[in-house]
Amino acid sequence: MKSIELATIGGGCFWCLEAIFQDLKGVEKLVSGFAGGKIKNPTYREICSKLTGHAEVIQITFDAQQISYEELLNVFWHSHDPTTLNRQGNDVGPQYRSIILYHNDGQKQIAEKSLKETEASDLWTDPIVTEIVPMDVLYSAEDYHQNYYNLNKDKNPYCSIVIAPKIAKFRKEFGHLIR
Repeated sequence: MKSIELATIGGGCFWCLEAIFQDLKGVEKLVSGFAGGKIKNPTYREICSKLTGHAEVIQITFDAQQISYEELLNVFWHSHDPTTLNRQGNDVGPQYRSIILYHNDGQKQIAEKSLKETEASDLWTDPIVTEIVPMDVLYSAEDYHQNYYNLNKDKNPYCSIVIAPKIAKFRKEFGHLIR
């Protein structure tokens, strides 16, 4: 029997996270969108203004019988740099911040524990700046942002220069979690 849950995270460009998390076993659905801000129904153009307070995020619908929230967070810590404030590589601005938006108290506790364990590990030497905040509303990004890597990997250089190396690294480190 399936145990369907939601997880919402942001760590830079949502195209990158989506491309990594869509290959995980137990992931039923992914939505790229915006959360954590104050403007209702923002557009991508508004997000890029850096004035909405929203972050680019992915919302993951997953079967907790196949992959746990803890495992998703472990992938999260390894798939972006949570030590750079409002930045991932050349993507700069508060919309690219590292953020975990928890859906309930259980997820909050797991996220806080995961953060402490990651800080205590040797994964990152600089302090982690990831926000852990309650999930309010997800605003879906425009349709052309959904499943972006799969639909554009041969068309957009960002996919081959930025996303493809992240996927290769992820598959090497987390092959046991790929479907």
